[in-house]
Amino acid sequence: MNQRGKKTVKKLKVKGNHVILSLVCLVLGYMIAFSYHLTQEENQKKTNKVSGKQYEETLALRNELIDQEETNRNLEKELKRKQNKVLENEKSLSKEDQINFNLAEDAEKYRKFLGKVKVKGKGVKIKLDDGDYNPDEKNVNNYLVHEFHIFKVINELYISGASAVAINGQRLSSHSYIVCNGPVITVDGYQHPAPFVITAIGDPDVLSSAINLTGGVKDQLVNDNIVFTLEQDEIVLDPILGN
Repeated sequence: MNQRGKKTVKKLKVKGNHVILSLVCLVLGYMIAFSYHLTQEENQKKTNKVSGKQYEETLALRNELIDQEETNRNLEKELKRKQNKVLENEKSLSKEDQINFNLAEDAEKYRKFLGKVKVKGKGVKIKLDDGDYNPDEKNVNNYLVHEFHIFKVINELYISGASAVAINGQRLSSHSYIVCNGPVITVDGYQHPAPFVITAIGDPDVLSSAINLTGGVKDQLVNDNIVFTLEQDEIVLDPILGN
């Protein structure tokens, strides 16, 4: 074979090797591409599977949260109802306490009025004494203290707001009686000699002003020769005798 023929055969062998190498590269590239595609599909499936599970868990937690919020709202409503009920009960108890307080206050006031309890308060002390003996006065009764003198003082004190009155420490009640027996007076069966000290609990300024009015009780008593004195003081009165 000549030199030219050898070169031709050599060229053919080289081209054949190129073809085989190209086929191998093509097959290898296809296999790599196919493998990559399979890997991507598997990863996508895994991703979809994980995402779906997370979604279900998230949805379950969200529904649980919604249920819990609804429960909290119901509990808040129940709490408000109970708080309103407590307020109503407190108001009711407060009214009952006020009623009981008023009843107790009224009872105490009536006990004081009836003279069943000891009382203390500001007031006035009025002293009535027989006038000085006058030999020129034929009628001794003209300078003695009589029951009507005492009635004038007591009535004026009650009219002026006195809450409790006593004669020589003996409390008076709504059914008390006073009788004059010569130089002594009898109050509810108990005798008292002069001087007669009338004590009364009430506003001392009001009581004093009422007694000292011009032409009033004091002037009338002085005109009847009664020795009259009045002072404001802290008064203490014991219960009515026999209570």
